[in-house]
Amino acid sequence: MHVSALVWAITLVALVVIFAVDLLIVGRRPREPSMRETAIWIGAYVALAILFGVVLFAAYGPRYGGEFFAGWLTEYSLSVDNLFVFVIIMARFAVPRVLQQKVLLIGVMLALVMRGALIAAGAAVVDRFVWVFYLFGAFLIYTAVTLARQRQGGEDEFRENALIRWARRILPLSAQYDGARITTHVERGDHAGNRSGRRVFTPMLIVMIAIGTTDLIFALDSIPAIFGLTTQAYIVFTANAFALMGLRQLYFLLGGLLDRLVYLSYGLAAVLAFIGVKLVLDALHGNNVSFVNGGMPIEWAPHIPIWLSLVVIVSVLGVATIASLAKAPGDARADSS
Repeated sequence: MHVSALVWAITLVALVVIFAVDLLIVGRRPREPSMRETAIWIGAYVALAILFGVVLFAAYGPRYGGEFFAGWLTEYSLSVDNLFVFVIIMARFAVPRVLQQKVLLIGVMLALVMRGALIAAGAAVVDRFVWVFYLFGAFLIYTAVTLARQRQGGEDEFRENALIRWARRILPLSAQYDGARITTHVERGDHAGNRSGRRVFTPMLIVMIAIGTTDLIFALDSIPAIFGLTTQAYIVFTANAFALMGLRQLYFLLGGLLDRLVYLSYGLAAVLAFIGVKLVLDALHGNNVSFVNGGMPIEWAPHIPIWLSLVVIVSVLGVATIASLAKAPGDARADSS
């Protein structure tokens, strides 16, 4: 798949315009969006992603169109799992509901920039070293086991990382928010009654750092996962971009529904384990590691086509979601009795 520099440029400009419009709307009217508004935005972003996949299908063939849809669905589902931690972050830093839109949007923009750097590095490594698929595959299987065992939605899912602790220690911070502003002016008085002030950062900056870096940590799982479905950097990047686009609206639309998706972590664990196995099988097909089969490819290793990957991903996530929603009424009745 050859993607010209012009196509890359058009794609990046389009993404910048979309995020700029989104930021302009949120910046001018900081508030909590209605359910109808969020549903419309999410529908528009999903339709845009589907249209993009269809264009890829028509321009580059069914293989790459299928790889985009499989990658987008996987990244989108993993992004939903990220929302559990975002809810904890918003509560931990006591972010007012009317300000949460801007926090999420800027955090997502930072995450996309950082993911872009990870994708560029990952594509260069994958292109040169086939054996890295063994590492990616083993890492995804380990992550799947960890995800299946952890308690979903627990308070222990968020720990302040080194960057947040450094920012708290080094930067002058105010105790209160000042609307959606990142900086504010704080007045001080001396013993003589003279007043002076200085410019300090608000907790909004720390929250944005927390959202952006937390998403980057999650990307350490999701980027190897999508490289298990496609090695095309353009598809990896665009699938991540479309998955992150509606994340802000999805946060408000799902709201309390997140607590009802009790089996989502198991579904995501199954998807990651499946992709991990696929990565190892792909590595065996292109094997050049000297101590594995004498450095020769292993032809008898099963090949998993992209259409089968797409079917498995949709089926597993669908079953996990339906099972979660079916279980929720029973839990509600048990709590009320």
